[in-house]
Amino acid sequence: MFEDLLDIFLGTSYPHVSLQCIRSFPLKICDLTQFYSPVSGGVRRYIEQKVAFIREYTDGEHILIVPGSETRKRDEGRIRIYTIASPLINRTSRYRILTRLHLVQQIFEQEKPDLIESGDPYQLAWKAVKCGGALGIPVTGFYHSHFPDAYIRSVARYLGRPGIKIAEKISRRYIRSLYNRFERTLVPAPALSRLLAGWGVQNVENIDLGVDVDIFSPRDENHTELRCELGIPEGAVLLLYVGRLAQEKNVRLLLRAFELLCSRFPNKYHLLVVGDGLLRKVLLRIQKSTSAISWVHFCEEAPRLAQMYRAADLFVHPSVNETFGLVALESQACGTPVVGIQGSYMDRIIFNNQIHWARENTFPALAEAIEEMTRQDLRVVGLHASQQVRNKYAWKFVFERLFSIYRDVVADYKN
Repeated sequence: MFEDLLDIFLGTSYPHVSLQCIRSFPLKICDLTQFYSPVSGGVRRYIEQKVAFIREYTDGEHILIVPGSETRKRDEGRIRIYTIASPLINRTSRYRILTRLHLVQQIFEQEKPDLIESGDPYQLAWKAVKCGGALGIPVTGFYHSHFPDAYIRSVARYLGRPGIKIAEKISRRYIRSLYNRFERTLVPAPALSRLLAGWGVQNVENIDLGVDVDIFSPRDENHTELRCELGIPEGAVLLLYVGRLAQEKNVRLLLRAFELLCSRFPNKYHLLVVGDGLLRKVLLRIQKSTSAISWVHFCEEAPRLAQMYRAADLFVHPSVNETFGLVALESQACGTPVVGIQGSYMDRIIFNNQIHWARENTFPALAEAIEEMTRQDLRVVGLHASQQVRNKYAWKFVFERLFSIYRDVVADYKN
């Protein structure tokens, strides 16, 4: 009993609230983020699943404000989507930067949501905080990306150790200044929650992400047709990567590890890459040199993506900067085990044994980890992981807890 209360106090657990209770307290939730692309992104998947939960289990409403190619409103009854014309910052991933902040304020004033959730740490977050304060609306922040590791340190490293230390100090001060203005900071990893609390963020609440277990699940199906369609040789060990082709995702290291495997074991491995990004030229170069890479720029349909997870023998997740690792969870839900690099915030959601994972962030270590993992009975390992994921990370359970937090934030703010 004491441990349960301690977990609640620290933000690592939360009292269960029934769906009936959530339905009796309908809310109008507004999500606002720049981390939203028409072709990719875990943030997009999180929001889409939240909308599905609102439709099925609540009588509330949902407002979404994101950058787009044009300014328009799409009205779907209790669900309304506002896109604001914004310039592209990346033509491959199709991410945009939203600069017309006065339109964001107009939407807030028109919709008057019960709660605003900011999904990125940039100018939209500051606008949300300012407008929420002016309109009497509580604002929460979801810490989707640990940007000091993913962005600032990767740039500062070219300035050497002093540059990294300065960048870390500035980013900590920035995070503390911004996120202490939110009513809650939602963080999808307990270790990261503790880190932010150590930096002085005072309102941290741990919340997991989840998986659509109806779609992402093991199935007995013949993958021959799909493998043939994707150009995967019969009998090859199929490795899978799903995500942006970006430096912060450690994709360059993955590709070098695969290149090393191909030189050591010709014709044994084939890599299926699902995603696009700035490192596409590196991918194309290694695809040409190895003749062992199949590339799908984007997969929008979740059932099709689930088929690819199930068709693979092993999912490779090289990133060390993930706050959660949603694709790793989806792969395990489908019965396909994961290999990566030990020591990230993602470790806690890996349910296959990590003893064979790389112990250092180098391409030889990752190549060796892949080779060691493929010596295991991947089918047995994957099915065990799938059962664990389905029991703990179904979206329904995630959103029951999230909406309990929302309800308390709104009630506390009104009082």
